[in-house]
Amino acid sequence: MDVLLNEEEQMVVSSAREFLEGECDTDLVRAMEVDPLGYSKALWKKCAEMGWIGMCLPEALGGQDLPRMYLGLVLQEVGRALAPIPLHCSVVAASAVARAASTELAHVVVPPLVRGESVMTWAFSEQDPRFVPEAVQMQAVADGDAFVLNGSKMFVDYFSASDQCLVACRTAQATPESEGLSLFLVDSHSAGITHTRLTSLAKDPLCEVHFNQVRVPRSRLVGTLHQAWPVIREMLDLGAVLLCTQMLGATRMDAEMAIEHAKFREAFGQPIGAFQSIQHTCADMVIWIDGGELLSYEALWKMDQGMPASVEVSQAKAFCNEKCVAVVRNSQSIHGGIGFMMEFVLHLWYRRVTSWTMRLGTSFEHRERIATALLDVPGEVMLGEPVVLP
Repeated sequence: MDVLLNEEEQMVVSSAREFLEGECDTDLVRAMEVDPLGYSKALWKKCAEMGWIGMCLPEALGGQDLPRMYLGLVLQEVGRALAPIPLHCSVVAASAVARAASTELAHVVVPPLVRGESVMTWAFSEQDPRFVPEAVQMQAVADGDAFVLNGSKMFVDYFSASDQCLVACRTAQATPESEGLSLFLVDSHSAGITHTRLTSLAKDPLCEVHFNQVRVPRSRLVGTLHQAWPVIREMLDLGAVLLCTQMLGATRMDAEMAIEHAKFREAFGQPIGAFQSIQHTCADMVIWIDGGELLSYEALWKMDQGMPASVEVSQAKAFCNEKCVAVVRNSQSIHGGIGFMMEFVLHLWYRRVTSWTMRLGTSFEHRERIATALLDVPGEVMLGEPVVLP
């Protein structure tokens, strides 16, 4: 793995940064915090024209079939600009649909997404917040040529703006041969679906979604009945590592603002950056961000090479969960009271980074998965599975 960006990758970063600097300012970020949809349709359409949505999707579905590394680079710039667009949830769901859905279904729902004409999301979490098969208790029962869905999902990203939602359901009890889970691509406007917008620290549109006798045609089954866990596990891993890149983009922007502030803010007749404690703090911030980037892009590289990457994903997420929060906290300290005043913009980055670190697995959950692999404990390496020493 080459840790340095090649010329083409650097062009992706430069074009994304230049585009978002011109199209997404903090006024738009603030406006979308109170907007019912939570994103700008005009900006979403322009992102589609830039090719971001279909970047890593198959060419047959309107995508470019590029490595996932490119998507990580774009999402890093999305995080840097705090761009209020449903890119993360849409591409994660679309990747699973492209991999496991029937050709007919994929050709119906993915091309409009790539063109920026729709939004896609996915739903896994319930009352049990762990990312393990037994946490899914929402039922899908076969009824003729359809399935009837009943239950609730928590923390569904951009559901209020979505057109399609990829939902993990229990269709059978777990057995040694199967976890009993299935995936359904549900029309978000189907009868029987209600949702409540949740207030997160980031103030982005997370929803609690309720399904009451929601009928979903059998043709909307994604993958094999009762055998969806491998697809779900890959979707969770992709979502976690891409969230890391988004966090890192926001964290680096926050750190750059703190370092710049330290150069000009004076105390006792000199810039505060002249004090060793501030210097060491700034050095730590850069080291932590660079470390998170190396871990995240190693995981994406292994995915692109078709290699197992679950441990690398957990290494990246566990590290970023702790170090990204440490960076933005240090930035708050360097800025002093400015960081806590709503009139200024620094809190926009702080709130999002701290909120994102709590999604798609805590540091403790990801450490458990790493420990399971290191200790060679028999069984599948799953996020949230407790480690039992032999």
